[in-house]
Amino acid sequence: MKRALIPGTFDPITSGHFDVIARASQLFDEIIVAPAASIKKSPLFTLEERVAFIEQATADLPCVKVAPFDGLLVDFAKEMEATAVVKGLRAITDFEYEFQMTAMNYQLSPELETVFIMSPPQYMYLSSSIVREIAQMGGDVEQFVPACVNAALKEKYGNR
Repeated sequence: MKRALIPGTFDPITSGHFDVIARASQLFDEIIVAPAASIKKSPLFTLEERVAFIEQATADLPCVKVAPFDGLLVDFAKEMEATAVVKGLRAITDFEYEFQMTAMNYQLSPELETVFIMSPPQYMYLSSSIVREIAQMGGDVEQFVPACVNAALKEKYGNR
């Protein structure tokens, strides 16, 4: 069985994240979406909330499971018996960062492959931080996030 991890903070999951997950689900037998605890990033949503959002957003993708992690990605990949890490790329700046992470992960675990999936044009600008900022300022983010996230952002920031 070919199992891949899709790690990230997912604070919150966006339509761009979902696109990468759905496309990766066509390439692997099993996908484990792995939200990181990411305490140093001070996420808006708790790890439990982020897990629930991902589970709801991917409910129609039977090969997708959600498993949060805290620690080194390569250790978690071994624990999950994953053979690949899937990362979405939006722009050249994403590539530079992900290239460094891939090189380090390769040093720590040479058998773990990294697969990059390019975002389609409609998601190249989309990030969780942009979604949070728009929502915080009272903007409509419905088209950028799953319905469960949209509702949670409205609750978090109120209907301005």
